[in-house]
Amino acid sequence: MEVYCTRPHCPRPQNNFPDLDDHATLRTVQQKYCTTCGMPLILVGRYLPTRLLGRGGFGAAFLARDRYTPGMRQCVVKQFQPAGNLSPTQLQLAQDLFEREAVVLEEIGHQHEQIPDLFAYFPVIVPSFQAVQQDQFFYLVQEYIDGQDLEQELAQKGKYSEQEVLEILREVLKLLKFVHEKGIIHRDIKPSNIMRHRNGKLYLLDFGAVKQVTNAPIGASGASTGIYSMGFAPPEQMSGGQVFPSTDLYALAVTTLMLLTGETQITQLFDGYSNQWKWQSHVTVSTHLAGILDKMLLSAANQRYQSAQEVLDTLDAPQKPVPSTKINRRQPAVTPQPQQIQTQPQQKPSPSLRPPAHQFSLLKVLTRAAFSGFEGALIAIGLLTLLKSPIITLAASSVILLGLILAQWKHWIGGSDLLIFPAITLPIVLLFLRGSLTIEAVVILSIAAALVAIAVTALFRLIYKLLSLIL
Repeated sequence: MEVYCTRPHCPRPQNNFPDLDDHATLRTVQQKYCTTCGMPLILVGRYLPTRLLGRGGFGAAFLARDRYTPGMRQCVVKQFQPAGNLSPTQLQLAQDLFEREAVVLEEIGHQHEQIPDLFAYFPVIVPSFQAVQQDQFFYLVQEYIDGQDLEQELAQKGKYSEQEVLEILREVLKLLKFVHEKGIIHRDIKPSNIMRHRNGKLYLLDFGAVKQVTNAPIGASGASTGIYSMGFAPPEQMSGGQVFPSTDLYALAVTTLMLLTGETQITQLFDGYSNQWKWQSHVTVSTHLAGILDKMLLSAANQRYQSAQEVLDTLDAPQKPVPSTKINRRQPAVTPQPQQIQTQPQQKPSPSLRPPAHQFSLLKVLTRAAFSGFEGALIAIGLLTLLKSPIITLAASSVILLGLILAQWKHWIGGSDLLIFPAITLPIVLLFLRGSLTIEAVVILSIAAALVAIAVTALFRLIYKLLSLIL
């Protein structure tokens, strides 16, 4: 039988004991020691770690067997094992967080079937590796969930459909509703902390960063300890301020974006310039779900949904039809329920009832087209003056223009930038790079290019609308 040493930094933690393959010996043997470092392997005489599951900032997790149960039950042994050089204050904080996880699991694990049960919590004092002093380690033992977390699942299957995400969202919201009603805020909701059992049921893991609300209403709590996962934590948590139920809802929304888009570097969906999430260009979802996620992602905690139940109620609320001149007024615009979609897959909904894949702002589109045409003309005039070759100028101008269009589509430039760029390039071209053209000619050509761009964009938009009606 393979037994894994839990001493941190043991050079060869895997130990093989053939005699333990016999269950009678396994149940009665007093102790086994690591053949490399001498660490006792059977923790408190009961739990035998068999392999490493993973390491985190404050500890390591091992798959283990409980030899005092009839079926040698599998369980998870988590060891308090802080990484790096911590100050005494930081070390005490980390230990408090580890103990808090045990307290929370003992309190609520047995009350909800989708939260792991706590089996044991204990210290182990052993001689150090150099045998000149003693080391103390803390362990908690909890229920083993046989399955994959959503981060592993995402890497394996790729991004999730809207229907799959809705199922996950509803199930986790029900879990958070239970947790929040117990006066507990999880504070570390992310895909790796949501485990799907082989039977399909979701479990909420890792309560090591929880904040317990004592003698305070559910809507508020004391200051945060500053423990969070980058990208998933909202502003109030990152600043070390108060945390709320809506703090967990924010992290759940970010988790949902990660599953929908398949984007593992979740910060790529956040625009630091505007301090907003820019995710809708990466995936197509219904306007109903998009609106819910956007509200969950608001920076101000008091502007988000204030409870998991409020989000559930909004998810299940009848969806209002999107106002449109194309809706057939003789028929009510009813949004199909998921059951209707499943039972009638062959029925094609009319175009007027389909949720739009993307909301177009005509004014914004035409403004960007005018910017591209005007700026493109100025660039072409300037390059022709410098390069003297129409062919090279055309090629270079096209590349630069495509770059400008891409920058607008990616939201790298926009808003006031559409005025700043021409305000800089126009004087440069007029004063230095207009060649033999007069100032009036440069202005007229640039305005004409802007008008042509607007006309072409409007034509393509009209074609798009016609095709969407036909198809």
